[in-house]
Amino acid sequence: MRASTSPTTMASVALRWVVKLPIWAYRLTLSSFLGNACRYHPTCSVYALEAIDTHGPLRGGLLALKRIGRCHPWGGSGVDPVPLSTDGTSLQTGRLKT
Repeated sequence: MRASTSPTTMASVALRWVVKLPIWAYRLTLSSFLGNACRYHPTCSVYALEAIDTHGPLRGGLLALKRIGRCHPWGGSGVDPVPLSTDGTSLQTGRLKT
């Protein structure tokens, strides 16, 4: 049992789970039926999960929605990583990106 967990921290963690739940549901159900037709790398669902982990549920969710909005036949394609957090760290390494 954690002795010093603040209500704000617990609420933030709960909100992240609530925002991630539809993404996980999509990945477990619809994603396998739609096939591998993603225009970007990483896929939109992976991008959304990384954005939420890096920037929090609100800003990360908005970044994910913007990414999904760019995914159409006349949109771009290629590598489109999640932007760095405000402290300049990368989710994958936890270190400053150069």
